[in-house]
Amino acid sequence: MSRNGLLIDYEYCTGCHSCEVACKKELNLPNGKFGIKLAKNGPFKLKDTEDKWELTYVPIPTQLCDLCGDRVAAGKKPSCVHHCQASVIEYGPVEELAAKLNNKGRQVLFVPE
Repeated sequence: MSRNGLLIDYEYCTGCHSCEVACKKELNLPNGKFGIKLAKNGPFKLKDTEDKWELTYVPIPTQLCDLCGDRVAAGKKPSCVHHCQASVIEYGPVEELAAKLNNKGRQVLFVPE
């Protein structure tokens, strides 16, 4: 049986928090609890450069993430995937998502326990 997961291509994440909001609404989570949480790194100037900066956002699924089991059972995408405005979160079989990791950097693969 194939397991499913999320492939997050954070190179193009804009930090809009749509994934967080959609997940909180879908799972009816209280304040302070997240199924997916946006982490921010930067901004900071890169070493030995005059005009290059680092500012990265990475959506991080938490242990509360169940990949929207009810939505997926109904033939829908997980809420974070559906609502991601930059289309940087992809849902599917782990084997297929893992194969895509070789195509480029700045990606993470989330597979729930």
